[in-house]
Amino acid sequence: MSEQVRPILLVAACALIDTDGRILLAQRPEGKTLAGLWEFPGGKVEPGETPEETLVRELEEELGIVTRVPCLAPLTFASHTYETFHLLMPLFVCRRYEGIPQGREGQALKWVKPQALRQYPMPPADEPLIPFLQDLL
Repeated sequence: MSEQVRPILLVAACALIDTDGRILLAQRPEGKTLAGLWEFPGGKVEPGETPEETLVRELEEELGIVTRVPCLAPLTFASHTYETFHLLMPLFVCRRYEGIPQGREGQALKWVKPQALRQYPMPPADEPLIPFLQDLL
């Protein structure tokens, strides 16, 4: 019984929370894997970066907002096996940022109440994170 060896992909995700306690979801654009599904913003951790540094960079690139490492609080993580890789994804919470999030990569954005998160189809790795956010908020 030999299992297929899959590379581990480290991706950092952020639950951006507004003053009304809503969480920002981004819709994966056409042409990307899992297009049309809703996810927490973030991205792949590049060599030499910490997950927090990745989020500061990705939130600025993807959404045009500015935050700092001390504004990111770790909440939980996802560990999910996809067909060709295993995803390890720490989820951080951020309530302090500058600017108004805008989809800079063609992605739709939506502010969602925690109780309504399950109404949005998500990648399999994101779904188990929902109860943690609902408990927090």
